[in-house]
Amino acid sequence: MAGNRVPFVGLTGGIAAGKSTALEALRRLGAATISSDAVVHELYETAEVRDLVVARWGEEVAPGGVVDRAAVARHAFAAPEERAWLESILWPRVGARIGAWREQVLAQDPPPPAAVNEVPLLFEAGMEAGFDATLVIVAPEGLREERAGARGHAAVAERTRRQLSQEEKAARATYVVVNDGSVEQLEQELSAVLAKLNG
Repeated sequence: MAGNRVPFVGLTGGIAAGKSTALEALRRLGAATISSDAVVHELYETAEVRDLVVARWGEEVAPGGVVDRAAVARHAFAAPEERAWLESILWPRVGARIGAWREQVLAQDPPPPAAVNEVPLLFEAGMEAGFDATLVIVAPEGLREERAGARGHAAVAERTRRQLSQEEKAARATYVVVNDGSVEQLEQELSAVLAKLNG
């Protein structure tokens, strides 16, 4: 795909659809995996990013020198220009880290069946062109609300205002997997996607 030995896949889905579960299942199936959210969390632990957010929003966002992501989010979502500023410092750094990870993946022998990057706002950020294929995980609304509630999220409807609907994401994706059964069923579906990617 796209001249690469290892297809580069963007994984996304709605809140509580099961993106992280799918990423973990893909890892078990042999894919190389990385989460953009996890990379962001790592970046918040660097002095460089910590100092930038403190300079912008004050010591309250990093009490004791440790970035409080909830405090950062409050500032970032207070105004569009604040969110744009945060994205402008995070996204290039996330991109650089994922680029380095991808180089490591391409050097693996034997190569994995895919290199999968979980990106919560993949389509919203216009990032799909950077991938060989996109995979969207969807789940019934009631199940998503149940999962979101179980892990203390605010209402799914509130959290999804910045996101495209599941239907819009699915319409733009190369592959769509419905996550409404067991983890084993999800793994079977994902195994079929990996087979198609390498077919």
